[in-house]
Amino acid sequence: MDPKQQAQEEVVAPVAPLLEDQLELDMKHCFENLIVIDVGANLTNKKYSRDLDSVVQRARDAGVQKLMVHGTSVKSSKEALRLSRIYPDIIYSTAGIHPHDSKSIVEEPATWFDLEHIAQAQECVAIGPCGLDYQRDFSEPDAQKQIFAKQLHLAVRLNKPLLIHERSAQHDLLEILDKFENLPPVIVRGFMGTAEEALKYLERRFYISLTGYLCKDKSDTGVRRLLEDGTLPLDRLLVETDAPFMYPNTRASKLPQHVKTGITERSLLYLHRYCTFQRNEPCSLPAIVEMIAAFMKKTPDEVALATAFNALKLFGLS
Repeated sequence: MDPKQQAQEEVVAPVAPLLEDQLELDMKHCFENLIVIDVGANLTNKKYSRDLDSVVQRARDAGVQKLMVHGTSVKSSKEALRLSRIYPDIIYSTAGIHPHDSKSIVEEPATWFDLEHIAQAQECVAIGPCGLDYQRDFSEPDAQKQIFAKQLHLAVRLNKPLLIHERSAQHDLLEILDKFENLPPVIVRGFMGTAEEALKYLERRFYISLTGYLCKDKSDTGVRRLLEDGTLPLDRLLVETDAPFMYPNTRASKLPQHVKTGITERSLLYLHRYCTFQRNEPCSLPAIVEMIAAFMKKTPDEVALATAFNALKLFGLS
């Protein structure tokens, strides 16, 4: 054999097995990832102003296939829409006036038309977060009710799902919702109430989204009970990080041991390397899904698949 040809074969021969090994590793990497969708990340927050590309890429690497960026004011709704166009098919936006910001529309009524315009965009897949919040007094209850009702009318007219924010105001909120016929799908986001309150939402066929608050809930009648006793079915469940808030503290002393051990090393790696109490990131979502699964005594794959399917169906994500 020609020495030159022999030398080439000696170099080339090992390449095919190496490529196969790499492909196998890549495939294994894919299957190790939970495929999840974050239906609530506040990526318009200034805490992400310097490294948003990295934040989005980390989320993707962790298995978060799609992100919904919430608009909670006219300004943030406009910015959320802008991000959805910078990251097409990854980021989707919502348009809403948070209860805390209700007074801004009351004081400047003309800005409402800007919100209506944003809400009509194809990339905007939901109206909200909107609702009532009586825990804080950033806006008067009457102003909150007025602007909440306007957003309900908008959601009905555009036939877009409705994201609800509610704190210590369930009675008034349901009273307003019950006056509307033909409501689009309703999602009670970042639920932090009691099992009894959750039942009132579930009876109306509303969806409930959960966050890392799961780590903070120490009550016997709250979110954990919803999961442990099967009150919250998988077909009504969504998941979100509420980043940069609601950091899931997996080291919390009150978190049951079987839940802590249900979180994979891979999810903990992303959580502990990139997320803090000061700045949570969407890459923490797999850890949240695994905790939910442990409380529900289901596999993480079951919870990931169900919540991703619910999100795709509800919001028409492509």
